[in-house]
Amino acid sequence: MAATTDREAALLAILRRQFAHVSAERVLSGPGLVNLYQAIASLDEVKVQPRTPAEVTRAALDGTCGICRQALDAFVSFLGSVAGDVALLFGARGGVFIGGGIVPQIARRLAAADFRERFEAKGRFHPYLAAIPVRIVLRRDNAFLGLRALARNGAVKPTGGDHA
Repeated sequence: MAATTDREAALLAILRRQFAHVSAERVLSGPGLVNLYQAIASLDEVKVQPRTPAEVTRAALDGTCGICRQALDAFVSFLGSVAGDVALLFGARGGVFIGGGIVPQIARRLAAADFRERFEAKGRFHPYLAAIPVRIVLRRDNAFLGLRALARNGAVKPTGGDHA
């Protein structure tokens, strides 16, 4: 995971003391949101109650916890940066699709926060990334829809084991 600001660097330093290696998964997942929440509390020297990812999200979105809000903002910023890196890595000219877990719940927050700015903030690659659309996948059964379509077209065939 790479930091873009001094505050992010400080957050990642706290997480590195806990995990040694801080991958995108340590930040960009339900448990990652809690990791950010705890790291921000530690950095700001604020005592916070233990929370689940759903509780952090809810408190951030309803405005009842400033630390939760900061954690969600950091999550969105990191997500924008990583999504931009992935778009460059794979040459995703047709678009980047983000889904799963927390994303459908925070879709409006992604649009309002600095997600897109961070997505495009890749120096000389900014114009390239600015042309790439980002879509939020709201359906939770997307993978199964795709697999079903492939199976119907004969692209997926069972192998090994007992199949009915």
